[in-house]
Amino acid sequence: MTDPDLDPSAVWRRHAGPCVLLDGFHALKHALRFGAEVPVAVTADRAGALALAEELAPDVRDAMDALLAEVPQETYASLVPRPHPTAVAALAVRPSRAANLRALAHRPRRTPVVVLDQPRNLGNAGAVIRLAAGFGATGVVTTGTLDPWHPTVVRGGAGLHFATAVERLEVAELPPGPVFALDPEGEDIRGLKLPDDALLAFGSERSGLSRELRARADHLVALPMRPQVSSYNLATSVAMTLYHWSAGGGAPHVP
Repeated sequence: MTDPDLDPSAVWRRHAGPCVLLDGFHALKHALRFGAEVPVAVTADRAGALALAEELAPDVRDAMDALLAEVPQETYASLVPRPHPTAVAALAVRPSRAANLRALAHRPRRTPVVVLDQPRNLGNAGAVIRLAAGFGATGVVTTGTLDPWHPTVVRGGAGLHFATAVERLEVAELPPGPVFALDPEGEDIRGLKLPDDALLAFGSERSGLSRELRARADHLVALPMRPQVSSYNLATSVAMTLYHWSAGGGAPHVP
């Protein structure tokens, strides 16, 4: 009989409720790089996963070697909603809300906070978190009903939720700092320098900024756009704005 304390599928099911699913090799790689606590990781191809680590992420190869338990393909497929091509999955402990709120509120702030005002698309939210992590943003805050830790958002973020502070807040709870809100009627961003402690706020593609967020904004900012083009994709807008900030002196490598 298999010891349930050692059986990877039993350990997985014990942690599945409170933990966050890391879907695929790259999600596990990023989570480990940024200090996530990973109680269990499984793969249907341990040799293949470690070969990937050797090639693409030697810095976490030993950690993966210690963590990854090989299970049959059918067992792996039973543990995840949608099998990943790398046949790797793991569970990670979500960072404490209190720690994230402290990080978001800490001053002086060296990099901006991205605010997604009532976003709708889970995949777009994940892409934004991945962008924010890449630029070294302090965090990503969502308002409204979308859960930024939804499994689909985490999948889109490729494990980089652990590289930045990700939380859902009400507009009244936003951290301190000047709010630069993206709006077609705002001032052309090309004439502005975005401060490092800014809150960069983006409305939904369908309805734009909420009334509450617009009232909280200190500056309305517009991205250059050809006439008769309705809008940019949300993640594209965030990428353009973060790039503009970084080109003004902000450093993507800031930890």
